[in-house]
Amino acid sequence: MRKTKIVCTIGPSSQDEETFKELVINGLNVARLNFSHGTHEEHKEKITTIKKVREELCTSIAIMLDTKGPEIRIRDFKDGQVELKKGQEFILTTRELQGNDTIVSVTYDQFAKDIKTGDTILIDDGLISMEAVEIINNTDIKCLVKNGGIIKDKKGINVPDVQINLPALTDKDVSDIKFGIEQEIDYIAASFIRKADDVIQIRKILEKENAAHIMIISKIENRQGVENIDEIIEASDGIMVARGDLGVEIPAEEVPLVQKMIIKKCNQAGKPVITATQMLDSMIRNPRPTRAEVSDVATAIFEGTDAIMLSGETASGCYPLEAVKTMARISLMIESSLNYGELLERKRLGSTYSITDSISYAACKSCLDLNASAIISATSSGYTAANVSRYRPVAPIIAATQSDRVMRKLALYWGVYTIKIEKMQSTDLIIEKSVETALELGYLKKGDITIITAGIPVGVSGITNLLKVHIVN
Repeated sequence: MRKTKIVCTIGPSSQDEETFKELVINGLNVARLNFSHGTHEEHKEKITTIKKVREELCTSIAIMLDTKGPEIRIRDFKDGQVELKKGQEFILTTRELQGNDTIVSVTYDQFAKDIKTGDTILIDDGLISMEAVEIINNTDIKCLVKNGGIIKDKKGINVPDVQINLPALTDKDVSDIKFGIEQEIDYIAASFIRKADDVIQIRKILEKENAAHIMIISKIENRQGVENIDEIIEASDGIMVARGDLGVEIPAEEVPLVQKMIIKKCNQAGKPVITATQMLDSMIRNPRPTRAEVSDVATAIFEGTDAIMLSGETASGCYPLEAVKTMARISLMIESSLNYGELLERKRLGSTYSITDSISYAACKSCLDLNASAIISATSSGYTAANVSRYRPVAPIIAATQSDRVMRKLALYWGVYTIKIEKMQSTDLIIEKSVETALELGYLKKGDITIITAGIPVGVSGITNLLKVHIVN
């Protein structure tokens, strides 16, 4: 069974019911909705399809809302686009006007106050670069074009290594989050998180709307986010290494180092981490990936990522199904080559020594020593299964819970599969029913050795204090 989870962005290429169903059957674990595009009505249609397929296939795929975030864009040109030439002067202004080949408005009204002369300004993911040479009246930034080209309406602006004082949440983000709560989404992927307080602001909205169960995945996309990574991990439920904007905001050659560092820190904290952007980018156009892309996916898995993400590949690409199948195949191949004994001891060195950690480690060690077929974690909150996941066991983790919400919450965690059991009052009954259900669903067969973790007393979240070796009969 594949352990690395797959996040797929749903868009025109994958939003019809039949295509989406095939994505789920072939590996999709989390459906991502990008709120940088589309209306609430359009997203509601996608969510309806997701829920319908989820029910038909009796699966626990989760829904992730990805916020647009506090971004800066240019506004519109009179003719929709202009061509800038190297060496020419060009003005970015906070004044509202129609753009031409000498000037264009920007969406952030404090932009000229945050920029200083000498700063590099990048447009359209760095395809156009210019240097600020003069700030005029705190509204206009006179620039010298360093790298020209055609620039179109509404393209994004990045300013590497400059602290931009944008609010953490826009009015659109708040509206989108409230819509997501109504639609019972499971994760919020929060864009351009720069510090822990950005996460706390989102947490307060969720608490106010009685939706504290929704998990916040902070997207690291700029230098400030990298520098404050420890406090962001602590405040978040998980992290996304969003390599697109990150690779524009910091030098591209730094991205692999940052990716490795963030994955390691998330593993140590026991929080899920997603590696995202351009993983199989050529499969937007081609049915087969490049060798470099295969190596990129493999590297993320070797480094310890919980999940790998497809963006344009499944949202708007020509080969969404092939992309998911490719990711699943790569994952299975790499996972089969891992040295789980060495991995377990390495994880142990970086962990704490609580009762739950000791039980989780012992479960994974017993699983390895006894060649067990699975670890069954009886859990009311998901805590037990999530904690076992951080030790990367050789066998799959079967999380047994009575909560649909918890089943979806665990969709991002490495190696965790879920089964639903009814609420019971004794640990013995829970274990018996968990094994019986896993047997019925084909996760186990008679004669298998399985390792069981649970908490006593029953129903108390956050306690894992029982370990049992069980032979299925």
